[in-house]
Amino acid sequence: MKRKGILFIISAPSGSGKTTLINKLIDSLGGLSRSISMTTRPPRSGERDGMEYIFMEKDEFLRRKKKDEFLEWAKVFEEYYGTPKKYIKHIVEKGQDAILNIDVQGAMKIKRLKMRSVYIFVAPPSMGMLKERLVGRSTDSKREISKRLKVAKEELAHFSKYDYVVVNNMLESALESLRSIVIAERCRIRRK
Repeated sequence: MKRKGILFIISAPSGSGKTTLINKLIDSLGGLSRSISMTTRPPRSGERDGMEYIFMEKDEFLRRKKKDEFLEWAKVFEEYYGTPKKYIKHIVEKGQDAILNIDVQGAMKIKRLKMRSVYIFVAPPSMGMLKERLVGRSTDSKREISKRLKVAKEELAHFSKYDYVVVNNMLESALESLRSIVIAERCRIRRK
């Protein structure tokens, strides 16, 4: 019996540790493929094209959007992000599980498509801790951090629309929760 892959959608406010958790989850469990989003934002220090994101010019992104090449897309902090449809379809059809690291806006767009997916929200332990993490990573200005905290409050208001919530208070504990969700979903007999 050929198994179809599961689409795991993971969202979290910026600075919640979602990317670190996803990287560790993929390293610790087999059969998981990371979806690589396309974006118009410039690469951050250490990011490589085709690894963390596929970086492109705004005109190219908008051309692809017009051709309906994205499963979902969003404009976040004045930059565009999108999940390539073809890539996700390919992963799931060959029986691999796919992980999408996307914001709430994108997750809700996919939810409206009624795709069989598992929605996981990673929450920070508190807004104070989130602010500390954003300041500590030294990638954003004070103004940018303030904007990210405002958006985080809006995103946190949507956690009830997800199937699971994982609070990232302690990295290893949050990782174990994520692993447990993936394992349980792989054993599920029926999907929504």
